Amino acid sequence: MRKIILSTESGADLPEDLAVKYAIQVVPMHVIMDDQDYLDGSLPVMDIYDYYDRTKKIPSTTATNVHEYEQFFAKIKADFPDCIIIHIGYTSQASSSFQNAVIAAEEMDDLILIDALNVTGGLAAIVMNAARLLEKEPMIEPTRLVEQIEAMVPKSRLAFVPGSLEFLRAGGRVSNLAYLGGALLKIKPCIELIQGKLVSTKKYRGKIDGVAEKLMREYLAQYDIDREQLYLIYSIGLDKAVMQRMDQIAEENGFKHVKWIQAGAMISTHAGPGGFGIAGLEV
Repeated sequence: MRKIILSTESGADLPEDLAVKYAIQVVPMHVIMDDQDYLDGSLPVMDIYDYYDRTKKIPSTTATNVHEYEQFFAKIKADFPDCIIIHIGYTSQASSSFQNAVIAAEEMDDLILIDALNVTGGLAAIVMNAARLLEKEPMIEPTRLVEQIEAMVPKSRLAFVPGSLEFLRAGGRVSNLAYLGGALLKIKPCIELIQGKLVSTKKYRGKIDGVAEKLMREYLAQYDIDREQLYLIYSIGLDKAVMQRMDQIAEENGFKHVKWIQAGAMISTHAGPGGFGIAGLEV
C-alpha cells in the first residue's frame, strides 16, 4: 500500500510537536510588514504587536502562491516517493490559498485537495482527526480516508473572541462586522465559521475572563462536541488564569484530552493579542 501524506497551511496553527509526530507537512502563508514579506512561522508574533504599538497599523497577510505550492508538493513527492498527498486546506472563503493549491495541482498526480472551510483550531481539528485515523489504520484506502475527512468538515466548530477589536476591524476579514456599529470598541464579538466564512454571531461585554467562560459554556451547550479531544486557542497576552479556568471547565465537561494552540503570526495579525477560541468536532 502506498504511503499517505497529510499536508495543510500554517493558518491551521498546528503545534509543531503534532506536525512532527504525525509527519504532517505544513506550507507557510505570508505576513507583510514594513514592506517586507515574512513566511508565517518565521516572524515572532510579538513583532506584530510591537509594530502596531509603534505605527498603529497592522501588517497585511497573503496566501501561499501557486509556485510555492508547486515546490511544496514536489518536495513531498521527492521526500516520500510514490506517496499520495491529501492536502487539507485553509477555507477558500477567506483566502485565495486553496484556489492556488488547485491550480498547482493541475499537473500533479496522486494529490487530493480538501477545502476544510475552516481556520486555526477548526482546521487543526480536522487535520489531527485525519492523522489519528491514518495512525489507527495505516493501510486505509485513500478514497475511504478522503470520504471520512470530507465528512468531518461540516462537523468542525470554531468560535473565538479576538483580543483586539482594532486588529479585527483593520483586518476586514469578518463578513458582517459592520452590524456592530458604533459600539465596536466597547464589546467583544464572537466570531464563528459559517460555511467557510468568518461571521460575527454574538457579542459579549465585560472582561476577557468572564467573556471566555461564557463563550465556552455557550459553545458546549450549542454543539455536541466529541469528548475525546478539545482544542483551545489563545493569542499571546491571554492571562494564564483564564487558561487555567478553561482547562477546569473542559475537565468538568468530560473532555479526555485538551490541546492548547497558540495563534501564529498570520492569525494573530487579524485577531490581536489576548484572544481566546475553542474548536472541536461534533459527534
